[in-house]
Amino acid sequence: MSDRKYRQKGYQDSGSSGRSDDRPRPPKPAYNRLSPDKPRGRGLGAPKDSVFRCHACGEKQPLDREIGVDETCSRCGAALHACVQCTYFDTSARFECRQTLTEPVRSKTKPNHCELFSPKIAREFGADSGSQTDARSAFDALFKI
Repeated sequence: MSDRKYRQKGYQDSGSSGRSDDRPRPPKPAYNRLSPDKPRGRGLGAPKDSVFRCHACGEKQPLDREIGVDETCSRCGAALHACVQCTYFDTSARFECRQTLTEPVRSKTKPNHCELFSPKIAREFGADSGSQTDARSAFDALFKI
């Protein structure tokens, strides 16, 4: 007799401890679905270029020169050489930085003299410039008999 209370067959009846899955699995794609050069989703378009934006207002900042400690955003006046503008800024990391720091930076939005600062670069996406007739002809093609 079994040591279980009920006699129904279940997952404990099989002798193997792991998952015994005999179903055929679909083949894995040979290409990278999340290719950085391809459009990501509907309406996003392909990536155009890399930009550095202000965290407060979103204004594009020039990337052709190094960002000084005392530089501010031309639109809103926020500090550009601050932790929140850095690539390594992470609120879940120790001292809110993914780099090894000996002491924390007190204010993350004020300018600081961190040597590890690297501006946070974002990819900008441009929408595909499809004409209105392309969309109309695709719609009409759906209902042709």
